[in-house]
Amino acid sequence: MDRVNEIKETAIPILVDYGLEVIGAIVILILGWAAANWFARRVEKFTDRSPKIDATLAPIFVKGTKIIVIIVTVLAVLNQFGVETASIIAVLGTIGLAIGLALQGTLSNFASGIMLLVLRPFEVGDAVVVGNTSAVVDEIGLFVTQMHTFDNIYVVFPNTKVWGDKIENYTRNSTRRVDMEFGIHYDDNMDKAMTIIKEVVGNDERVLAEPEPLIAVGTLAESSVNIRVRPWAQIENVWPLRYDLTKRIKERFDEAGITIPFPQRDVHHFTENGNTLPEGAG
Repeated sequence: MDRVNEIKETAIPILVDYGLEVIGAIVILILGWAAANWFARRVEKFTDRSPKIDATLAPIFVKGTKIIVIIVTVLAVLNQFGVETASIIAVLGTIGLAIGLALQGTLSNFASGIMLLVLRPFEVGDAVVVGNTSAVVDEIGLFVTQMHTFDNIYVVFPNTKVWGDKIENYTRNSTRRVDMEFGIHYDDNMDKAMTIIKEVVGNDERVLAEPEPLIAVGTLAESSVNIRVRPWAQIENVWPLRYDLTKRIKERFDEAGITIPFPQRDVHHFTENGNTLPEGAG
């Protein structure tokens, strides 16, 4: 009887202590799991409402949030049983560092992909220049960006290449300036040529009134007087407008007798006594 009482006196406190730890661990697990789901739902609602977060990133943010909360919960449970979590965290950190070094290039592409999807320097369908390549964006992935050039050649860029280089987006803004230049002969009337250009530009409905089109003498080149023409148009009208204006202005120049000269130079030969001889003489 004394032995039984002794066992009871020894075992009951142990069972009580461990029982309380087990119950505490179960409570922590339940609360942690509930918290992980709650945070995941909050992140999902936020990503759904935000126009700046791509649909590709939303599941990653949701799962990442849930995993982080679960990891914290597991560490709290281990701490409940007296396990030294600091050493576990150090081991996990070392493993994560090793994996990160092994997958450095892949993780760089992943990080760049997230930046492209969050900051959105371009979207699918935009005409862009990345480095020296002009292309239309087909797909923005987590690791690569897929495009096709204007002559329909398929191009794949690692996201680090895209994010780390200069990006020019031709379709981001709703309006663009159409830069053109027309050369006329030095003997032609500049004012007459500019009046013709102004009439052609002003009669095209695609040319925006604001900003006002610029028509001015730009440069005095070797064989021509170059007139700069800078109208503004909606983005979808830029190239059709350029082609049509170029054709109509050339036709009006021909009707008015204004010539677009071929490149030419005046060449003079000098003799030793300083006299000038025409080309081909002496």
